[in-house]
Amino acid sequence: MKTLHISQDAMEHRVARFKRLKPLAIQQGDAVPQAARDVVYARQLLSVIGLDGSAKTPINSAAPITGAAGMTMTLAVCPPGQGPGLHSHRATFETFTVLAGVFEITWNDNGENRLVLEQFDTISVPPGVCRAFRNVGDSEGILQVLITGGVHDMTDIAFSAHAAEKIESAAPGALGHFKQAGFRFDAGQEA
Repeated sequence: MKTLHISQDAMEHRVARFKRLKPLAIQQGDAVPQAARDVVYARQLLSVIGLDGSAKTPINSAAPITGAAGMTMTLAVCPPGQGPGLHSHRATFETFTVLAGVFEITWNDNGENRLVLEQFDTISVPPGVCRAFRNVGDSEGILQVLITGGVHDMTDIAFSAHAAEKIESAAPGALGHFKQAGFRFDAGQEA
């Protein structure tokens, strides 16, 4: 089999240096208080790998690496007690690996099922299943998040109605900001 030759410079464009990663632009700004953002996002989502080409997703906007056969990767950095609320991906798998800390994963429409993952434990949640994660350790945790299959845009994600209630109680009026960004809050509801 013939192999490819990649120059040093070309390979440097396929490296993501942790110290240079930047939080997603969609998480920035003062328009929405942190308490409301914490319902939707990990405290910091650091984009590592984005999609090929011209795909317009929040992950692509800051990804130092693009093009890994339709996979995206972010690092979710969460202080103790923090993590996004219940949400579903309609067409993509979301695979989590704990790099640092201890995380509780909950799933199903009301988050009634749960398990705890420790360093290097991995779980892969299939499309259509509501899931959430939260750092249950005593120090900052880092979760590697891989999204594979299907589409990777805002139409793939839906949060629960309970998440919408938590956003509004944390910051009245903030729900409109998330809806305007393309988030939906109908996970677990009949169409």
